[in-house]
Amino acid sequence: MEAIAIVTILALGQFILFSVQVGSMRGKHGIKAPATTGHPEFERVFRVQQNSMEQLVAFIPALWMYGYLVNPLWGAAMGLVFIIGRFIYRSSYVKDPAARGMGFTITFVPTAVMLVWGLIAAVRAYF
Repeated sequence: MEAIAIVTILALGQFILFSVQVGSMRGKHGIKAPATTGHPEFERVFRVQQNSMEQLVAFIPALWMYGYLVNPLWGAAMGLVFIIGRFIYRSSYVKDPAARGMGFTITFVPTAVMLVWGLIAAVRAYF
């Protein structure tokens, strides 16, 4: 389970990095809190951070359930794919929001796989 903990810390660290980048864009473009609109560069970085937070709500529980019920090393590997997908999503979205699809997919698939497989393992263990 240590591998799951490491991946969780990395994913949260990535989210903190994205949050710091939002703050940086606020300063660069003079956008005062609580405003969430302004310069397009700020809005894109802000949306990446917000979408990443939305994804973490499903990813972290899925990662831990999968790691506990199925296999922590495979869970950690899928977690690393998630993190890579978030970086691809960020890079694509900041350049052109319409190009975010691949990064989103690389992020979504591991979470969905871990949720479904974790549910199957839980149901099998229960019965």
